[in-house]
Amino acid sequence: MNDKSREQDDNMNKRIVILMAIALLEPMTGCVKVQFQNFYHQGQTRQYIYYSPENLKAMAPLVFVLHGYTDDASAIQEYSGMNAMADQNGFAVCYPRGTIDSRGNRFWNVGYDFHAGVTVDDVGFLIDLAQYLQKQHSLSTENTFATGMSNGGEMCYLLACKASSTFRAVAPVAGMMLQTIFSNCHPSTAIPIFEIHGTHDKINFFDGDIDNNEGWGAYPGIPFTIDYWAQLNVCDHLQIDTLPDIQTSDSSYVISEKHINTANGNQVWLFRIVNGGHDWPGSSGNMDINTSREIWTFFNQYVSQ
Repeated sequence: MNDKSREQDDNMNKRIVILMAIALLEPMTGCVKVQFQNFYHQGQTRQYIYYSPENLKAMAPLVFVLHGYTDDASAIQEYSGMNAMADQNGFAVCYPRGTIDSRGNRFWNVGYDFHAGVTVDDVGFLIDLAQYLQKQHSLSTENTFATGMSNGGEMCYLLACKASSTFRAVAPVAGMMLQTIFSNCHPSTAIPIFEIHGTHDKINFFDGDIDNNEGWGAYPGIPFTIDYWAQLNVCDHLQIDTLPDIQTSDSSYVISEKHINTANGNQVWLFRIVNGGHDWPGSSGNMDINTSREIWTFFNQYVSQ
């Protein structure tokens, strides 16, 4: 192993430790009963958590919430607060689990360099699971959405490229779009995108890592990614606002950038968390916004009646 490879491995190990620490330090949002359910896909037993508010109406929307690398479905269910949003707004939530990689970490197969040769079809799994839940629980087939943290956010970009007929819009949080995903992105229809990302994110760099110095794989900066989706959605108007700095002690604030297609209403949003890190705002890091509330506000624009 040469010095560069050794340095990349050391950096990767440090990043995994940081990600695991983030998962452990996420504040609890109340005691949530975790009940994993099995779903058989391509010879594997996959698992997920399903949450439905009481007396949910037929044909209600469905929101997938995808955990990050080294994390799990039960953790993101706790810290995201998405169940509370579901109760308030009348939609179902699915928290699926990724599989375990050779390092013993749970992940979504988005094409990291160190996952070369991995053949897990997570796109197919999430499509099939969405269709199963829609049928099993009488949910809308048109109003299915996906959000996710970090690796889960990257999976959202992959779904936008390869499963736009199933997912109406996606909202990555602290995710990035690998160059390999860009190179193979041919959506059947361009869908709305909402990225929330800290400018001081030390895991997924806001300005990208096009030379793959960190070992995940090459990826461009978040502004480039947002512009890419804005062009795909033929957005012809940009609205920029600075949101109220409600919690000054968190040393960060939010700039909202909304690219709008004035003809069909499709939008591509970026919430730039200035000085923010690798966080789910409202749970940790920036406390000026409630991420799950902002995501549902975005998704709700595209709920067809």
